[in-house]
Amino acid sequence: MDQPNEKQSILEHLAALRKILLVSAGAVLAAFVVIFYAFIDPLMGLITQPIVERGIEIIYTAMSEALMTKLKVALVAAVVVASPVIFWQLWGFIKPALYPNEKRAVRLIFFVAVFLFLLGVMFCYFAVYMLAVDFFLISGENLAVPMLSIDKYVGFLFGFVLPFGLAFELPVALYITTRLGMTNYEMLAGKRKFVILAVAVIAAVLTPPDVVSQVMLGIPILLLFEVGLLVVKHVRPKQAE
Repeated sequence: MDQPNEKQSILEHLAALRKILLVSAGAVLAAFVVIFYAFIDPLMGLITQPIVERGIEIIYTAMSEALMTKLKVALVAAVVVASPVIFWQLWGFIKPALYPNEKRAVRLIFFVAVFLFLLGVMFCYFAVYMLAVDFFLISGENLAVPMLSIDKYVGFLFGFVLPFGLAFELPVALYITTRLGMTNYEMLAGKRKFVILAVAVIAAVLTPPDVVSQVMLGIPILLLFEVGLLVVKHVRPKQAE
Protein backbone atom coordinates (compact mmCIF):
# COMPACT_ATOMS: atom_id res chain seq x y z
CA MET A 1 0.00 0.00 0.00
CA ASP A 2 2.89 2.34 0.70
CA GLN A 3 4.77 1.60 -2.53
CA PRO A 4 3.19 4.41 -4.62
CA ASN A 5 3.95 6.94 -1.88
CA GLU A 6 7.49 5.64 -1.50
CA LYS A 7 7.97 5.80 -5.27
CA GLN A 8 6.62 9.32 -5.36
CA SER A 9 8.93 10.33 -2.52
CA ILE A 10 11.96 8.92 -4.36
CA LEU A 11 10.96 10.75 -7.54
CA GLU A 12 10.56 13.97 -5.59
CA HIS A 13 14.05 13.58 -4.13
CA LEU A 14 15.49 12.86 -7.57
CA ALA A 15 13.73 15.93 -8.95
CA ALA A 16 15.16 18.02 -6.10
CA LEU A 17 18.66 16.67 -6.77
CA ARG A 18 18.23 17.43 -10.47
CA LYS A 19 17.28 21.02 -9.59
CA ILE A 20 20.35 21.34 -7.35
CA LEU A 21 22.64 20.11 -10.12
CA LEU A 22 21.07 22.37 -12.76
CA VAL A 23 21.12 25.50 -10.59
CA SER A 24 24.65 24.82 -9.36
CA ALA A 25 25.94 24.12 -12.87
CA GLY A 26 24.22 27.26 -14.14
CA ALA A 27 25.80 29.36 -11.37
CA VAL A 28 29.26 27.92 -12.10
CA LEU A 29 28.83 28.48 -15.85
CA ALA A 30 27.71 32.10 -15.38
CA ALA A 31 30.59 32.81 -13.01
CA PHE A 32 33.02 31.10 -15.40
CA VAL A 33 31.97 33.26 -18.36
CA VAL A 34 32.22 36.50 -16.36
CA ILE A 35 35.59 35.60 -14.84
CA PHE A 36 37.13 34.36 -18.09
CA TYR A 37 36.13 37.38 -20.17
CA ALA A 38 36.46 40.13 -17.54
CA PHE A 39 38.84 39.09 -14.78
CA ILE A 40 41.15 36.35 -16.04
CA ASP A 41 44.12 38.63 -16.78
CA PRO A 42 44.17 40.31 -13.31
CA LEU A 43 43.65 36.89 -11.75
CA MET A 44 46.56 35.38 -13.67
CA GLY A 45 48.65 38.38 -12.68
CA LEU A 46 47.87 37.75 -9.02
CA ILE A 47 48.72 34.06 -9.37
CA THR A 48 52.03 34.65 -11.12
CA GLN A 49 53.04 37.61 -8.93
CA PRO A 50 55.30 35.59 -6.56
CA ILE A 51 57.37 34.44 -9.55
CA VAL A 52 57.32 37.64 -11.59
CA GLU A 53 58.45 39.70 -8.58
CA ARG A 54 61.52 37.49 -8.34
CA GLY A 55 62.43 38.10 -11.97
CA ILE A 56 61.61 34.58 -13.15
CA GLU A 57 60.36 34.15 -16.71
CA ILE A 58 57.13 32.22 -17.20
CA ILE A 59 56.77 30.35 -20.48
CA TYR A 60 54.44 27.92 -22.18
CA THR A 61 55.69 24.90 -24.12
CA ALA A 62 52.58 23.93 -26.10
CA MET A 63 50.30 25.96 -28.35
CA SER A 64 47.23 25.43 -26.18
CA GLU A 65 48.96 25.51 -22.78
CA ALA A 66 48.33 29.18 -21.98
CA LEU A 67 44.66 29.00 -23.00
CA MET A 68 44.02 25.74 -21.15
CA THR A 69 45.67 27.14 -18.03
CA LYS A 70 43.44 30.21 -18.15
CA LEU A 71 40.39 27.96 -18.54
CA LYS A 72 41.51 25.87 -15.56
CA VAL A 73 42.04 28.93 -13.36
CA ALA A 74 38.70 30.44 -14.45
CA LEU A 75 36.88 27.19 -13.65
CA VAL A 76 38.39 26.94 -10.16
CA ALA A 77 37.58 30.60 -9.50
CA ALA A 78 34.04 30.09 -10.82
CA VAL A 79 33.42 27.22 -8.41
CA VAL A 80 34.64 29.40 -5.54
CA VAL A 81 32.46 32.34 -6.61
CA ALA A 82 29.42 30.12 -7.15
CA SER A 83 29.93 28.17 -3.91
CA PRO A 84 27.36 30.25 -1.95
CA VAL A 85 24.70 29.25 -4.50
CA ILE A 86 25.80 25.61 -4.38
CA PHE A 87 25.76 25.51 -0.59
CA TRP A 88 22.41 27.29 -0.48
CA GLN A 89 20.92 24.65 -2.79
CA LEU A 90 22.35 21.83 -0.66
CA TRP A 91 21.07 23.49 2.49
CA GLY A 92 17.58 23.74 1.00
CA PHE A 93 17.71 20.01 0.22
CA ILE A 94 18.73 18.77 3.67
CA LYS A 95 16.96 21.42 5.77
CA PRO A 96 13.50 19.75 5.81
CA ALA A 97 15.01 16.58 7.30
CA LEU A 98 16.56 18.35 10.30
CA TYR A 99 15.17 19.22 13.71
CA PRO A 100 15.39 22.88 14.81
CA ASN A 101 18.40 22.26 17.09
CA GLU A 102 20.12 20.31 14.29
CA LYS A 103 19.55 23.18 11.87
CA ARG A 104 21.35 25.57 14.21
CA ALA A 105 24.23 23.12 14.64
CA VAL A 106 24.57 22.53 10.90
CA ARG A 107 24.57 26.27 10.17
CA LEU A 108 27.29 26.85 12.76
CA ILE A 109 29.40 23.95 11.49
CA PHE A 110 29.00 25.21 7.92
CA PHE A 111 30.22 28.72 8.70
CA VAL A 112 33.11 27.41 10.82
CA ALA A 113 34.11 25.01 8.04
CA VAL A 114 34.09 27.77 5.40
CA PHE A 115 36.07 30.08 7.69
CA LEU A 116 38.69 27.41 8.43
CA PHE A 117 39.04 26.54 4.73
CA LEU A 118 39.61 30.17 3.75
CA LEU A 119 41.95 30.61 6.70
CA GLY A 120 43.97 27.60 5.58
CA VAL A 121 44.23 28.88 2.00
CA MET A 122 45.26 32.38 3.09
CA PHE A 123 47.71 31.04 5.68
CA CYS A 124 49.33 28.87 3.05
CA TYR A 125 49.55 31.58 0.38
CA PHE A 126 50.82 34.41 2.57
CA ALA A 127 52.80 32.57 5.25
CA VAL A 128 54.04 29.36 3.66
CA TYR A 129 53.90 29.51 -0.13
CA MET A 130 56.26 32.48 -0.47
CA LEU A 131 58.81 30.73 1.74
CA ALA A 132 58.48 27.58 -0.34
CA VAL A 133 59.01 29.53 -3.58
CA ASP A 134 62.15 31.15 -2.19
CA PHE A 135 63.42 27.80 -0.96
CA PHE A 136 62.99 26.08 -4.32
CA LEU A 137 64.51 28.97 -6.26
CA ILE A 138 67.51 29.16 -3.93
CA SER A 139 68.01 25.40 -4.11
CA GLY A 140 68.23 25.66 -7.90
CA GLU A 141 70.77 28.48 -8.00
CA ASN A 142 74.00 27.78 -9.95
CA LEU A 143 72.34 24.66 -11.36
CA ALA A 144 69.97 25.89 -14.06
CA VAL A 145 68.17 28.99 -15.28
CA PRO A 146 64.54 28.96 -14.04
CA MET A 147 61.95 29.31 -16.80
CA LEU A 148 58.69 27.98 -15.42
CA SER A 149 55.90 26.49 -17.51
CA ILE A 150 52.64 28.31 -16.73
CA ASP A 151 50.63 25.08 -16.57
CA LYS A 152 53.04 23.35 -14.20
CA TYR A 153 53.36 26.46 -12.05
CA VAL A 154 49.58 26.83 -11.67
CA GLY A 155 49.27 23.11 -10.95
CA PHE A 156 51.97 23.42 -8.29
CA LEU A 157 50.21 26.44 -6.74
CA PHE A 158 46.83 24.70 -6.56
CA GLY A 159 48.44 21.49 -5.32
CA PHE A 160 50.14 23.49 -2.58
CA VAL A 161 47.34 25.81 -1.47
CA LEU A 162 44.20 23.67 -1.61
CA PRO A 163 45.49 20.89 0.71
CA PHE A 164 46.04 23.52 3.39
CA GLY A 165 42.40 24.57 3.12
CA LEU A 166 41.29 20.95 3.49
CA ALA A 167 43.70 20.29 6.35
CA PHE A 168 42.30 23.20 8.33
CA GLU A 169 38.96 21.35 8.42
CA LEU A 170 40.42 18.83 10.89
CA PRO A 171 38.80 20.35 14.04
CA VAL A 172 35.40 20.25 12.31
CA ALA A 173 35.95 16.63 11.29
CA LEU A 174 36.90 15.66 14.85
CA TYR A 175 33.84 17.46 16.24
CA ILE A 176 31.50 15.65 13.83
CA THR A 177 32.98 12.20 14.47
CA THR A 178 32.80 12.77 18.23
CA ARG A 179 29.16 13.90 18.03
CA LEU A 180 28.37 10.76 16.05
CA GLY A 181 30.06 8.60 18.69
CA MET A 182 32.79 7.42 16.31
CA THR A 183 35.59 9.02 18.36
CA ASN A 184 36.15 10.52 21.79
CA TYR A 185 38.82 12.53 23.58
CA GLU A 186 40.45 9.56 25.33
CA MET A 187 40.70 7.54 22.13
CA LEU A 188 42.14 10.41 20.09
CA ALA A 189 44.63 11.43 22.76
CA GLY A 190 45.78 7.83 23.15
CA LYS A 191 46.40 7.49 19.41
CA ARG A 192 48.60 10.58 19.09
CA LYS A 193 51.64 8.69 17.79
CA PHE A 194 49.53 7.01 15.10
CA VAL A 195 48.09 10.41 14.20
CA ILE A 196 51.60 11.75 13.66
CA LEU A 197 52.31 8.86 11.28
CA ALA A 198 49.01 9.39 9.47
CA VAL A 199 49.70 13.12 9.12
CA ALA A 200 53.08 12.35 7.55
CA VAL A 201 51.39 10.06 5.02
CA ILE A 202 48.60 12.56 4.28
CA ALA A 203 51.08 15.40 3.83
CA ALA A 204 53.10 13.26 1.43
CA VAL A 205 49.98 12.46 -0.63
CA LEU A 206 48.44 15.94 -0.72
CA THR A 207 51.53 18.05 -1.40
CA PRO A 208 54.15 18.11 -4.18
CA PRO A 209 56.83 15.44 -3.75
CA ASP A 210 59.32 17.33 -1.61
CA VAL A 211 60.16 17.32 2.08
CA VAL A 212 59.68 21.07 2.58
CA SER A 213 56.07 21.04 1.36
CA GLN A 214 55.28 18.00 3.46
CA VAL A 215 56.73 19.53 6.63
CA MET A 216 54.99 22.85 6.01
CA LEU A 217 51.66 21.04 5.74
CA GLY A 218 52.27 18.45 8.44
CA ILE A 219 53.10 20.85 11.28
CA PRO A 220 49.87 22.92 10.94
CA ILE A 221 47.83 19.69 10.76
CA LEU A 222 49.35 18.49 14.02
CA LEU A 223 48.60 21.85 15.65
CA LEU A 224 45.02 21.66 14.36
CA PHE A 225 44.75 18.13 15.77
CA GLU A 226 45.65 19.49 19.19
CA VAL A 227 43.04 22.24 18.75
CA GLY A 228 40.53 19.58 17.78
CA LEU A 229 41.36 17.64 20.94
CA LEU A 230 40.55 20.70 23.04
CA VAL A 231 37.22 20.97 21.20
CA VAL A 232 36.15 17.33 21.51
CA LYS A 233 37.11 17.26 25.18
CA HIS A 234 33.88 19.18 25.85
CA VAL A 235 31.69 17.40 23.26
CA ARG A 236 29.23 14.67 24.17
CA PRO A 237 28.10 12.00 21.69
CA LYS A 238 24.64 12.66 20.31
CA GLN A 239 23.15 9.38 21.56
CA ALA A 240 24.24 10.18 25.14
CA GLU A 241 22.04 13.27 25.30
